Amino acid sequence: MNNFEVAVIGGGAAGMMAAGTAAEKGLSVVLLEKNDLLGKKLSITGKGRCNITNAASVKKIIANLPRNGKFMTNAFFQFDSQAVVDFFQNRDLITKVERGGRVFPQSDNARDVVKNLHKFLRKNKVNILHQKVIATEKQADLFSLKLADKSMIKVKNLIIATGGISYPGTGSTGDGFAFARNFGHKIISLKPALVPIETNKIKPLKNVPNSRAQNITQLQGLTLKNVRIKIFDQKEKKVFEDFGEMLFTHFGVSGPIILSASSHLQKIKDHILEIDLKPALDERQLDKRLLRDLQKFSRRNFKNILKGLLPKQMIPIIIGIAGIPANKKAAEITKAERFSLHQALKKLRLNLIKFRSFNEAIITSGGVDISQIEPKTMESKLVSNLFFAGEILDVDGYTGGYNLQIAWSSGFAAGKSCR
Repeated sequence: MNNFEVAVIGGGAAGMMAAGTAAEKGLSVVLLEKNDLLGKKLSITGKGRCNITNAASVKKIIANLPRNGKFMTNAFFQFDSQAVVDFFQNRDLITKVERGGRVFPQSDNARDVVKNLHKFLRKNKVNILHQKVIATEKQADLFSLKLADKSMIKVKNLIIATGGISYPGTGSTGDGFAFARNFGHKIISLKPALVPIETNKIKPLKNVPNSRAQNITQLQGLTLKNVRIKIFDQKEKKVFEDFGEMLFTHFGVSGPIILSASSHLQKIKDHILEIDLKPALDERQLDKRLLRDLQKFSRRNFKNILKGLLPKQMIPIIIGIAGIPANKKAAEITKAERFSLHQALKKLRLNLIKFRSFNEAIITSGGVDISQIEPKTMESKLVSNLFFAGEILDVDGYTGGYNLQIAWSSGFAAGKSCR
């Protein structure tokens, strides 16, 4: 039997930060990770580049957490995004800031972030065991952890930082939720978040006789930049809006603004996605632009004047939605047809079907009920010396480094609070 003052279950971002922080206090710490490597999920985040945090104020970061952002206020002020940057740069990992305040390692290599955390753990003499924890319980003042090799560890402080159930191939299989329930904690229902969305065909325009539905697979691989999306529920109430980049796939839609929508919405059945391909132009400005092109290229076929307005892949889709013959001469386009084209460009609509699975989700939404957690320390209100950190908590954010900031700050607060 091994005795330590602190055990951390989970060797991801939150777990490594928690373990190293507790050890810096002079406490004996064991970090338990069932994978052969620490930071397995961290090493693939941001397409392998690792968006460490966001160079924004605490207030702005909280505004980008659609679930329970205010819960993180105290932890963020203890260890904010500048503290994260300083943490890594003081350990010789140079960072850079990109569009939207996203902070990356200058090397663009997520493995450098993991190596940096390894050094942090080694310097503070954290004991690392690559063992799966089978069961947890508390007797008197000590937690007992039963491991897969049948050995036992006893500790005074236990930090559970096992992540969610997204990307299960990285080891996020929900073990921590079972441990939390065992200690009496409520788990808020789990759903995939920051995840692509399945759709069906692009809808035809109403009151346009020749408008035809279009198969979305024709757009597979097409990225749209600087577009605006709106999502409406079955009662046509707008429930989400964003501006930025999106991507068409063989099953539907993905990309930054779609992933953010998936985190914002709890359900999408019977919801409609509306895409404005020309958000910088209002109806009058768009009509002026179209009239100018139609007059300038009056002898050309209609399909050929759209080349300066749309990506090549999108042109047949818009022609079909607008219901205008592709080979009709530009000079023959009527006012009514121009209006149909406006609608196709400004209000391209698709029915949303469902979120993709946890296998494709970047994070898990839901988790340990934050009403049972002390926000300053991440300690359980039900069991003393029991702490939670990272994705296991019912807190999540949009893309842009916000979720890793949750991991760093909650891990820091938990590690700092061990005694």
